Amino acid sequence: MKRLFDIAFSCIGLIVISPVLIACAAAIKLVDSGPVFYRGVRIGMAGKPFRMFKFRSMVVNADKIGGPSTAGDDARLTRIGTFLRKWKLDELPQLIDVLRGTMSFVGPRPEVPYYIDLLTREEKEIILSVRPGITDYASLWNFDEAQILRGSTDPEKTYQEKIWPEKKRLQIKYVKEKSLLTDISIILQTLKKLIA
Repeated sequence: MKRLFDIAFSCIGLIVISPVLIACAAAIKLVDSGPVFYRGVRIGMAGKPFRMFKFRSMVVNADKIGGPSTAGDDARLTRIGTFLRKWKLDELPQLIDVLRGTMSFVGPRPEVPYYIDLLTREEKEIILSVRPGITDYASLWNFDEAQILRGSTDPEKTYQEKIWPEKKRLQIKYVKEKSLLTDISIILQTLKKLIA
């Protein structure tokens, strides 16, 4: 049922927002001239790596310049990237991942290998038992991570101390409570935050 929901609504979503996707892609090309997409490696269900679609919001090779956590004042952000992240537009291409089956609308946010390696065996078994998602309880709790990290002299340390422990707890909570009604509730709460 969940997979059918993902396929149907990712198709509808991609069609409906196609003008926005085209506009974002054109803006990235015009302002920055680099690649439109950032295809970072994330860990999916059962520990399988995949390359996630996101609109590129940082300079080319940003992952080689700094860590995976991004503060709102990160020097690696491009002008258009700052705008895309503010309105969560950089996340829209993940509908492609939902359609492909590497992600779901709702599920634990996909992490880079580094953070998966920090999980205990039990945490991995729970969190990686489902497809990663565009949104979940942790996303609702920490809707603007970049602002929490803004001004930090060590964004990675701040992330690990202030965000990571609660994020893991909420990801595990989602897996244990998952249902279609829970997913619909999280999606509606996410939409409310986006338009608030």
